[in-house]
Amino acid sequence: MDKLAAKGRIEELRRILAENSRLYYVENSPVMSDMEFDFLMHELEDLESRWPEFDSEDSPTHRVGSDLDGNGASKGFVQRPHRYPMLSLSNTYSIEEVEAFAQRAEKLLEGRNFSYCCELKFDGVAICLVYRQGKLFRALTRGDGKMGDDVTRNAVKISNIPQELTGSFPEEFEIRGEVLMPYSSFDKLNSQRLLDEEAPFANPRNAASGSLKLIDSSQVEGRGLYCTLYHIPAQSIGEDFAHSHSELLDKAASWGLPVSEHRKICRNKEEILEYINYWDKARKSLPYPTDGCVIKINELDCQRELGYTAKSPRWAVAYKFKAEQALSKVLSIDYQVGRTGAVTPVANLEPVLLAGTTVKRATLNNADQMALLDIRIGDSVKVEKGGEIIPKITGVELSLRPADSKAPEFPQFCPDCGTPLVKSEGEAKWFCPNASGCPMQIKGRLLHFTSRKAMNILAGEQTVEQLYNLGFASCPADLYSLTISQLLQLEGWKQKSAKRFLDSLAESLGVPFERVLFALGIRYVGEQTAKELAAHFGSIDAIMQASLEELAAVKDVGDAIAGSVYSYMHSPAELEQMERLRKAGLKMATEGEKTMLSNALEGLTIVVSGNFSISRESLKELISRHGGKNASSVSSKTSFLLAGSKSGPEKLNKCHELGIRIVSEDEFWAMIPGGRQPLGESVLEPTLF
Repeated sequence: MDKLAAKGRIEELRRILAENSRLYYVENSPVMSDMEFDFLMHELEDLESRWPEFDSEDSPTHRVGSDLDGNGASKGFVQRPHRYPMLSLSNTYSIEEVEAFAQRAEKLLEGRNFSYCCELKFDGVAICLVYRQGKLFRALTRGDGKMGDDVTRNAVKISNIPQELTGSFPEEFEIRGEVLMPYSSFDKLNSQRLLDEEAPFANPRNAASGSLKLIDSSQVEGRGLYCTLYHIPAQSIGEDFAHSHSELLDKAASWGLPVSEHRKICRNKEEILEYINYWDKARKSLPYPTDGCVIKINELDCQRELGYTAKSPRWAVAYKFKAEQALSKVLSIDYQVGRTGAVTPVANLEPVLLAGTTVKRATLNNADQMALLDIRIGDSVKVEKGGEIIPKITGVELSLRPADSKAPEFPQFCPDCGTPLVKSEGEAKWFCPNASGCPMQIKGRLLHFTSRKAMNILAGEQTVEQLYNLGFASCPADLYSLTISQLLQLEGWKQKSAKRFLDSLAESLGVPFERVLFALGIRYVGEQTAKELAAHFGSIDAIMQASLEELAAVKDVGDAIAGSVYSYMHSPAELEQMERLRKAGLKMATEGEKTMLSNALEGLTIVVSGNFSISRESLKELISRHGGKNASSVSSKTSFLLAGSKSGPEKLNKCHELGIRIVSEDEFWAMIPGGRQPLGESVLEPTLF
């Protein structure tokens, strides 16, 4: 590899790792396995060591993966500094590298009497607990290692985190560990999410992270979270308090803290390997997810001598178990048509237990992948979950192949609408070009539009299926014209279901422009690309007016994406839909360039207090987009108080003192164009609220 190629690959790896780190830590929706991520990170480390002139302090190799979003703290949480940096561990999938770690330690600590503390590596979300005078004072997430989100109000809802300690403990100290979601809690949560037509969590780690960041702390208690603690920074308690890491954990357990009992003191690399080999099998019987073993130098003075890198301690290493694999039989192969028309083969398998869940299906990606695997119906195939996330077939056990097996033929026509499939030069996938008439594409676009990361509308696969089959919705804009009488025709729907759906439509009006752009489902435009386009152009109108060259000049947007966006923005059918969405009240510009709905509230300063039929944030958004100004407290400048049920008594009293008008929710709807009619057989137009 020459210098120019190395520079290009380094930049590419940094982009890939940064985006997948964000998906893992911030969005809790990983698309890459841990192993794939780690291999790319090791490749980047190797390239930066070989080409030091391209190294950078901003590289992912020098930073801890962060659970903070791009604006700092996660929404709804205060960001606070860690007293001591909260680093990550260097990790490996190689036993040879574990042996090399032990050999380096023996060489560097030659003549010293030291041991190793071997522990399980838990697959959850990192947390740091601070105790003052025996009482839980603060709980922080890892964040970026220097700053973390204050999740204390949620941590106190985790049943095995003690709020008060027993015994003799330091006046103040911190202890770190992991918040986990046991398999039983994970299955229960996902079952409920499916019933509520919400997207299920990909794995227990994501579910634990999402639960720890719930804005409503009352919901945390019902999530069944579990905490296990494994590290007290020696600096936080003084050098003379204990002489080893294991001694510190024993003391923590005596104070009532939940410390893992599955640890062992080892004296040499043979004992370390014995521990790893035992738990590689025994972990499958544990009630919570683990993904490896951690080996630490046990003696604290040896830890201090070995020190730290910018990213991790030199006195510890994590060995990660390879993805669990199982053998299953291919029963049949389905061909699914996605929202962009891409046809994806999916293997239906004999049910097999893998990494704590039952696997029945695995994607085959495309025709080339099928040919590469030479997969056939009736084959016994090797299935694994990369990073214990998405099942995939990694190979065929040819010795078990039936004698009369035949290679499946990839369809030439769309399996849904019968249109001949097409494949562009350089593309791996076959596509159905019938975007406007293919039912699976239409329903796929509706599902994408309503998904949590897009418009977050309460409409799962079953709802979309019913709306399409009844002729009520064939494009996203149709959703905003639905009436209560139409919704009550959906099987199993009552007044409450219809109201929840319409409320979620109303709340979707507050979704920022970048997510609206993502929700449109433009081919190749993912979340990150939508953000880049929104930030660069600021509004849908500016994107419509942009040339191909201007689109391609945007960060991370190449010719293929630019062509797709340009084509979409010049399609008469898509232009008509975007105009309908604009009239429905969706944000078609970034903040500062809001799409106004009317000037009915112009010049009015309004304070919102209490509970309403839609969220207060949605009401505030409506006030702003009808020309009004939101205020947080009542003053002589307040035009009126918009009061719902359980309004704050202090605000009500202040209004009475100052003679400020108090307006009910019904009166508010009457103030804005179109109003909002009550529930019943009347038409409820979400476009008006």
